[in-house]
Amino acid sequence: MGSSSERAQLPIPAETTDLRCGPPLHDACAPLRALVGVWRGGGEVDYPSIEGPYRFGQQVTISHDGRPFLRHEARAWLLDAEGDVLRPAAWETGWWRPQPDGRLELLISHCTGILELFYGAAYPQSWELSTDTVVRAATAKDVEAAARSYALDDDGTLHYAESRAMVGLPITPHVTARLHRS
Repeated sequence: MGSSSERAQLPIPAETTDLRCGPPLHDACAPLRALVGVWRGGGEVDYPSIEGPYRFGQQVTISHDGRPFLRHEARAWLLDAEGDVLRPAAWETGWWRPQPDGRLELLISHCTGILELFYGAAYPQSWELSTDTVVRAATAKDVEAAARSYALDDDGTLHYAESRAMVGLPITPHVTARLHRS
């Protein structure tokens, strides 16, 4: 197939992370408008079942193609004390699906064999979600539930936090991050 620059252009506009160009954002996605973009930063991962905490770097890309959903991709890398990359860590992809009744659906697929369906709500400058369903491949870690929150502060920093119930433990804080639009 060659590189993306060698492929023929699709007959539709490409997805975009820039609200100033490309197709207009679908009206249904208005509660998620502030999330559209490429976000980079770092945070900390910890859980009672791991020897942590660990620092990580992260990039979250939230894009759209004009239809009533957003594409989500998040990648993370474990960092050493100096901030140098030790190795790749988490990688997830999915879809933000705002619903007519105001609820949000977030479908996430993890490279580790976990699929999650979150439901939640949008508030001014914040989004709160928790899992309704978690499906695991036979080789995946035992995850039972998760909750996520995203919040934008006045300086434009996106704060992200996730709690998980996994490996027999109750819902427990797991990840926090601070991301900036790039």
